[in-house]
Amino acid sequence: MGCLESLPYEVILSKISFKEAREYLARYPEKYDVEPGYKMFDVRIIGVPPIRVAVDSDALIFPFTKPCHGTFLVRVPLADEEISRLRDRERKKQKK
Repeated sequence: MGCLESLPYEVILSKISFKEAREYLARYPEKYDVEPGYKMFDVRIIGVPPIRVAVDSDALIFPFTKPCHGTFLVRVPLADEEISRLRDRERKKQKK
């Protein structure tokens, strides 16, 4: 099991709702909606669907809920591998 603390992340917004996260991430041209339980960086993303994830250059921005602390919008740089997985997932969805 992975841990967000082991990643070089920055907090963009803190103590937000999933709706606020989706609205904030709407400004990015490349964004994806994932289902609760989707795994990124060996961390399962939890929340109210749809959970929006955005790509900003080589970084991934997504809401992360920490029990007892609330939901944060975090930015993880150098996320090329995870970005590729998201893009591949989206291409497969579009082929169906």
